[in-house]
Amino acid sequence: MTASYASVGEGHRRHTGQNRPAARVDPLAARRAPDDPPWDVYLTGDVFLDIVFTGLDSAPVRGTESWARGMGSSPGGVANMATALARLGLRTSLAAAFGDDHYGEYCWDALEHGEGIDLSTSRTVPGWHSSVTVSMAYEGERTMVSHGHEPPPEEPAPESPHARAAVASLTPGRSAPWIAQAASRGTRVFADVGWDDTGAWDLAGLTDLEHCEAFLPNAEEAMRYTGAACPRAAAHALTAHVPLAVVTLGAEGAYAVDRRTGESAEVPAIAVEALDPTGAGDVFVAGFVTGTLADWPLADRLAFAGLTAALSVQEFGGSLSAPGWSEIAAWWRKVQSVQGQDPEALQRYAFLERLLPTLLPEAEDAAPWPLRRAVPTIGFGRSA
Repeated sequence: MTASYASVGEGHRRHTGQNRPAARVDPLAARRAPDDPPWDVYLTGDVFLDIVFTGLDSAPVRGTESWARGMGSSPGGVANMATALARLGLRTSLAAAFGDDHYGEYCWDALEHGEGIDLSTSRTVPGWHSSVTVSMAYEGERTMVSHGHEPPPEEPAPESPHARAAVASLTPGRSAPWIAQAASRGTRVFADVGWDDTGAWDLAGLTDLEHCEAFLPNAEEAMRYTGAACPRAAAHALTAHVPLAVVTLGAEGAYAVDRRTGESAEVPAIAVEALDPTGAGDVFVAGFVTGTLADWPLADRLAFAGLTAALSVQEFGGSLSAPGWSEIAAWWRKVQSVQGQDPEALQRYAFLERLLPTLLPEAEDAAPWPLRRAVPTIGFGRSA
């Protein structure tokens, strides 16, 4: 796979300072200027080691043993989003805590050396073990079991680096000071949210939403937060709180409303056979952020985000299933060659025809990497 990589500063952790690949595919090349921020996107959050079992015929049954036909290991958690952004050519900075165990070593190497993600604001915590998630994929769904502990706080709390954009995961009832700090510096903040375990579903509890440019919940979350009867009405209601609302509709696709322009758009999902849906939501957000920073029309951003998510679920492993430009180009060439394609569906992705020729020549002489999907075990060797 070919992706875009940027030279990054030295980190303060082991294995930093090695040569990294030069930039290859850059969707923002035409918009870059000498006074730009050093990073396109900033992320912070928890990194997990994901162990994914696939090929299960059904959910595990209590008291029995189930055998999976496939297995993969890859960095997970916030690493899903970071990898998806990097593979789409965005210069990505990640601040996270890593354990000093073998799992932490593997995740660090996979992200820094395998994907070209800047980890100079990340840290290794001595004596703290990595968080782990075991994910079981079956019938197009997944069941997960996780274990981990909160890392000790970093003192003093680091400032977020200057970036064009940031992706934040909002937590009901809890504020993250870095979000307001980043927004005050001109960073465009894109927010998603997890399930509200308190059951309150109160938008007032999402205090950092006021600092965000876009909010990307799924249909159920959007309806619960707004009380709307359908996800499209929920998207419109959310624009009273954030300029741009994007609601994912599962198998139906996605719907978005931009309060600033009055524009709305809806794009259906691409029908694919899903091997593992782990990380698909993160890949969708990464695709939408890429299109937004590149100033694409709203409908094109939705279509691109849905396409990248659809390509990701056809591989196992959350982060390492994220597609790059080579796979996007291969998909476009393939659908164009299939007889009997719906002309309307082809027209929906016609923007790729204009986009890909401007990007892919940059990568013709590049080494084919990042190179791999999720691996069965981390014991075969390091990713560096």
